[in-house]
Order: sequence, then C-alpha cells, then structure tokens
Amino acid sequence: MTTEKVNDEKIEDDGATEQPTDNLVTTTHTISGPGWELEYETITGTMVINEELVEDEKFAGPKPKAEVFVASYVAKGGDGERPVLFAFNGGPGSSSVWLHLGLFGPRRVLAGDVDDPRTAPYGLADNAETLLRYADLVFIDPMTTGYTRAVVGGKPAEYHGYTRDRDLVGEVIRIWLGRHQRWLSPKFLAGESYGTTRAASLAGHLVTRHGIALNGIILISAVLDFGTVRFTHGNDLPYVHFLPTYAATAAYHQGLSTGEVEERIGRSRTFCHRGPRPSAGKGIAAVGRRAARAREWPVGTDRVGSRLHRTCPVPDRAQALLRRTVA
Repeated sequence: MTTEKVNDEKIEDDGATEQPTDNLVTTTHTISGPGWELEYETITGTMVINEELVEDEKFAGPKPKAEVFVASYVAKGGDGERPVLFAFNGGPGSSSVWLHLGLFGPRRVLAGDVDDPRTAPYGLADNAETLLRYADLVFIDPMTTGYTRAVVGGKPAEYHGYTRDRDLVGEVIRIWLGRHQRWLSPKFLAGESYGTTRAASLAGHLVTRHGIALNGIILISAVLDFGTVRFTHGNDLPYVHFLPTYAATAAYHQGLSTGEVEERIGRSRTFCHRGPRPSAGKGIAAVGRRAARAREWPVGTDRVGSRLHRTCPVPDRAQALLRRTVA
C-alpha cells in the first residue's frame, strides 16, 4: 500500500487495479423502404471478455483479457425465431466497418460508385438493402481493430494468431447469445477475405466448444486455401485461379456485352482447367514472367502465349499500362 498527499489530503492506494466493465449504449431508430418500415435498437460499445485462469493447477477464477467492440442491430418486436447474423471482415487486421457501413448495416457510407466516386467528407444514409430486414445483425471487431483492445496490462499479440483470434470472436458470440436469450434463434456467420477463414474455423469451434450449431455461413471473397492467392515461387495455382477474373476485366475494358463477357470467362476457365497439368499452370506462370521481362503481353511467340492471348486479349491501352507498371 502506498500513501500520497494531494491538496494536503492523504490518499491511500492498495495497489488494486480497477476492473474493466462493459461500456454499451442503446438507442432506438426507424428505417423504411417501399412498402415496409422497421423499428430497431442499436447496441454498441465494448464488451469485457474474461478467460478462466489456472495457477499452480488451481482454478483462480475468471480474469478480464479483452474489451471487444461490438455493434448490434436488433429489430423491435422480434422473437426467438428471428435469425441473427454475426459479421466480420478480414485482413487479418481489419475491423468490421466495411461489412457494417458498406453492405449489411441499416446505414451506409455515401462514397459514390465505380464510375461516379464522391470525395470526402462522406455522408451517411439509410441502407434500404440492409439485411436487418431479415435478421438481427452483430458486427464484431477482432483484437486491435476498430476500438477493440486488450485490457490494461494485457498482451494484444496473444490474439493476433489463428487460434486465439477465433476463440476470442467465439466467446463474444457465446456471450451475446446468452445475454439476448437467442440460443434458439437461427444463427449465421458472414466473413470477408480472411474473415472467411475465421468463419470456417468458428463453425467447428462453436459447436465443439460451446454447443452452438450454425444454420449457415456467408463467405465473401473467400480465402480458404492461401496457396490459391499467393504468387510465390514454385506455386502456379494463383495463375490458374486469377485468369478468369483477368479475362473479365479485359473484356470490360473492351466494352463487350454481358453475353460476350460470360463467354470470355467460360473460355478462360476451360483454358485453365482442361489444359494439360501441371504444365497448364506452369505455362501461365511462365508467360506472366516473360510478359514482365519483355514489358508486353506475349502474342504468337509460343503455344501457351498464343492461346492465352486468344482467351484474354489485352487492349493496347492496357499493354501501355503494363509497360509503365513494370518499367
């Protein structure tokens, strides 16, 4: 115990640290669209997540480890049969703001569109396409994203790995279901990018650790096998999997019709998956490397290059961009 003087008054400190508590705010709102109106509650703030502590092989009780930021949207007048969707983005290292204010939530950022972007400062507007019409929404920020932090004196790096990240989000889901009495509701996960990896892992973890069975999972920009997206030496899978997207992009910049774009994508998939393997992937990789060295898309120089150009022709302006990019 320490004693100090402040304004001639003695203040004693027994060394105890104040325990963190939940810091949640609830507000009520209404959203409407053609022929429908929905009143809902917003419950947002931080939830304290505890872990059971064992010291010298003896149970020492729960210990606060993290304060997790959660934004929940719950329809007024709903019942236990109304579905609930838990959503998060990926990274790893991203908060859930993108799915929250860009896609699922009842409010969205007014950032314009691809052909008509807006400049900052951006506004907010009701999102008539919100999934809140069909399910209650819970957006979760993993450790060190958004406003989620470890407790004072805690180590956030403990939760930056695959397993502990999953466990933390799973504990948030368990606590939320209990507090809102929603264990019998249909339960869904929605993950984006690395969030799809987290969602797939959570599906097994929730049922084996907590007895929580899911009714469905939404995978957005799925990454379940990182070997399909990492262009590392000796790995040709990304070249095969990315080519249909490259073909679609090239077709878009050529101004082709929807039917022609679909036909182009189909040809690119046939090229990738019906060609001889493993030479098909290696051929595409080799062509890509030669294109970078030569600063142009190979046409007619070899069998694979010629077939690739017919499948995914690149317009002159794109070739000029390629030359500038790799120069």
